Amino acid sequence: MTEFLNNLLFIFQRLNWLSVIDILLVTLIFFALLSWLRDTQAMVLLRGVILIVVSLILLTSLVDLPAFSWLVRNSVPALLFSIPVVFAPEIRRALERIGRAGNLIPTFGKITETDFEQSIHAVVTAAARLSARQHGALIILQRLDNLDEYIESGVRMNAIITAEVLLQVFYPNTPLHDGAAILSGTRMVAAACVMPLSSSGILNRSPDRQMGLRHRAALGISEESDAIAVVVSEETGAISIAHAGRMIRRIDPERLENILLAFFRPSAYESNTRWFVRLFPYFFTRKDGRNVK
Repeated sequence: MTEFLNNLLFIFQRLNWLSVIDILLVTLIFFALLSWLRDTQAMVLLRGVILIVVSLILLTSLVDLPAFSWLVRNSVPALLFSIPVVFAPEIRRALERIGRAGNLIPTFGKITETDFEQSIHAVVTAAARLSARQHGALIILQRLDNLDEYIESGVRMNAIITAEVLLQVFYPNTPLHDGAAILSGTRMVAAACVMPLSSSGILNRSPDRQMGLRHRAALGISEESDAIAVVVSEETGAISIAHAGRMIRRIDPERLENILLAFFRPSAYESNTRWFVRLFPYFFTRKDGRNVK
């Protein structure tokens, strides 16, 4: 114990402000990596890799196994080359998020403030009416990322955004109700669009699992782009909103409108810090009981 304390004291004596910054940077990088991998299939793979590495270290250090130690030493370099392949989706998503961080000015199309507020109000009004009628809906609001790939999978509309149009699109058993409506600016660009499904498994671990393909699609498009997804549950009528792979559930229309206004018309402070929000969205996600983590 005395030797351990002496070694610890020796380490602290050598610390300076550069060493502290160095340690903090390394800690921040590891925390960012873990937050990006949180609630993804890659986290399960990472646990398996860590378990294998720890087991190999214990076997080679505690027991004298020359042949096994030789095999481990020669296999580790090959395992390092497999990391980019195993974690390819997560690495791609992280690089995309870093690339989006350079876009500091959010947009909702080149429209006036009045048109902007009318479009947001139309979305909120439609969501409230759909919720009261328990009509399922998935509304995607495009931001900076291009969604042409998903627009092409649906039916072109190019209609002005109104509550009545959204209600008609998501009326049960109509040709366009099954799928997502993509909005850009003051226009509904397309309807009945096919969205990518989330594979993170977040919804499976939520307190109530009354969420189907619409919610998985909302999380999926929020993981693949910076778009905002508004979901109305067909079973419960609950309104949810998804962004950056996180979902806030059971929100009322007033709160929905405030959230959308905050996303598309941020304050000066939010604009200046948006690069940090996009790199580390976990810090800016509500952690109340209604939030799916």
